[in-house]
Amino acid sequence: MHDSSSSLPRGVGAPAGAGWNHPRTALSLPEVHGTVPVPQTRSFWKKLLAFVGPGFVVAVGYMDPGNWATDLQGGASYGYTLLSVILLSSVMAMFLQHLAAKLGIVTGRDLAQACRDHYSKPVAIFLWLLCEVAIAACDLAEVVGMAIGLQLLFGIPLVWGCLITCLDVMMVLYLQNKGFRYLEAFIMALIGTIGLCFAIELWLAKPSLVGVLAGFAPSPEILRNREMLYISIGIIGATVMPHNLYLHSSIAQTRRIEPTPQATREAIRFATIDSTVALFGATFVNGAILILAATAFHTSGHRDVANIQDAYQLLSPLLGVGFAGALFAVALLASGQNSTVTGTLAGQIVMEGFLNLRLRPWLRRLITRGIAIVPAVVVIGLYGEGETTRLLVGSQVVLSLQLGFAVVPLVAFTSCRKKMGEFANAPWLRCLAWFFAALIVFLNVKLVFDAFFG
Repeated sequence: MHDSSSSLPRGVGAPAGAGWNHPRTALSLPEVHGTVPVPQTRSFWKKLLAFVGPGFVVAVGYMDPGNWATDLQGGASYGYTLLSVILLSSVMAMFLQHLAAKLGIVTGRDLAQACRDHYSKPVAIFLWLLCEVAIAACDLAEVVGMAIGLQLLFGIPLVWGCLITCLDVMMVLYLQNKGFRYLEAFIMALIGTIGLCFAIELWLAKPSLVGVLAGFAPSPEILRNREMLYISIGIIGATVMPHNLYLHSSIAQTRRIEPTPQATREAIRFATIDSTVALFGATFVNGAILILAATAFHTSGHRDVANIQDAYQLLSPLLGVGFAGALFAVALLASGQNSTVTGTLAGQIVMEGFLNLRLRPWLRRLITRGIAIVPAVVVIGLYGEGETTRLLVGSQVVLSLQLGFAVVPLVAFTSCRKKMGEFANAPWLRCLAWFFAALIVFLNVKLVFDAFFG
């Protein structure tokens, strides 16, 4: 058991212990908590630079291989129509990540710790199990995505590619031990690689500007068409990830700030700028994948292309450029490698937060990766490599089904004045937050109803 109750800093939102059923007993990610100094200067840009990083770590989860499968399928099948879903899910993501960062900065608790300190033990364990399922689903997408990338670039069979992904545990742990800033820099470099690859792909594809702009307008057909709704919820699940809320509420505390209302307010503002800018980048990548699929496949009559491998094979001949497929594969490999960081940190945060239990990071990582590798290898072995895309889309729907169980507590905590003090959500913010939470729950209930009774 891990206990670091001594010398715990107070939250500044309310008096210590106020509004919680249990006192705080441990720091979130204690090895990196408060390790990044914030300069005591009036310069806006210097302070902002100190806070840049956590938002990009979180944004990685919004452009992982699971997004690729849902975005490719949505673009190839329905053209630009589902761009409105990407836009809506990105706006929700920016808003919810703001709440997650605020919870961590104000209360000194990550979302998992907040749930443990507020709910009864059975409820906390139930929420922990749901979150572990979500992390396993996310890791499954990363394993399959990296394996596909290795196959496309180097011809490595998918089963061996899945097993090779175990090796990333050493790299992640090495970077984390070097310092959280090194981890952030590595992630930002890979995000830049992904963004550059897709910027070139879009330039080569030359999509219809009118069609793209029209795609951002919501269509009622999305709710009427069950298959379109399934993909839409997969996009939301791939974009607004439940474990990212736990992650952001923790790593927002890596910055060393003074426990004063003014410093806290400033930290919330800079953390929000950081995550919003980073998520704009994720929105570009997700939109680019869908636009590329719509331009290259939907308009050319290849509307059944939902397989990443098929997309790779078709891109070069359809765009008339030999390296188009290679760019696609490089971006996929970078995306899968980048996303492993999210799963590692989120897994540690939820286990420590909900259970107050610490495992060695390498052991925790291998357990999480093993849970993801087994179903991937079994499905590929039994049903063949053609089922990998369906596995990716299904994993994103599983993620979406967990969303309400993370979003509702987050909104409730950040709206509670006893817990947050003067930093509690304003009435208009509270209404918007509950609207997003209700929308997420409604879409998920409709998906389950259609699946069983439609």
